[in-house]
Amino acid sequence: MAFFPLKHFLTITRHRHEVIKLCFKAGIGFQGLFHDLSKFSLVEFLPGAKYYSGNQSPNNGERLDKGYSLAWMHHKGRNKHHFEFWYDYDMVTKQIVPMPMPDKYIKEMFCDRVAASKTYNPKTYTNESPLQYLLKGNHKDKMTSDTYGKILYLLQMLAEKGEYETLKFMKNSKKLPIA
Repeated sequence: MAFFPLKHFLTITRHRHEVIKLCFKAGIGFQGLFHDLSKFSLVEFLPGAKYYSGNQSPNNGERLDKGYSLAWMHHKGRNKHHFEFWYDYDMVTKQIVPMPMPDKYIKEMFCDRVAASKTYNPKTYTNESPLQYLLKGNHKDKMTSDTYGKILYLLQMLAEKGEYETLKFMKNSKKLPIA
């Protein structure tokens, strides 16, 4: 197994700077400044460098190797822009269920998904790429219907109207609509 600390550092820094840029344009610049700082902690950075591939999250490599990703569990528990952060125990059903995400974190999730698509697929990125990523997964089953509807609305707007119009809309929106 190779170890690529510099390449991993450059990738997460490029991604983070893109998120910061997008967050400022979306009106949530302060959040952008604190985006993904946990990736620089040892529990996340070292596996990231060990499983670095350059074209996908190193967490997938850690999962393939160990059957789980400790780095991902650490990351999602500290970063509210991940829908997986918003899970709780339902006292009635006795199940772990998704909770509604506040709009400011849905906006950051949008910026994160766009930046990830640009970072990991720079040659093939289009404004439809983040939407296609959402639709090909089973994300709908893992978020509340409102959270999913809001991120879907933003990603559809990105695909149809472009980045500038979508970020302008986000900056001027107090409450996000549901697709």
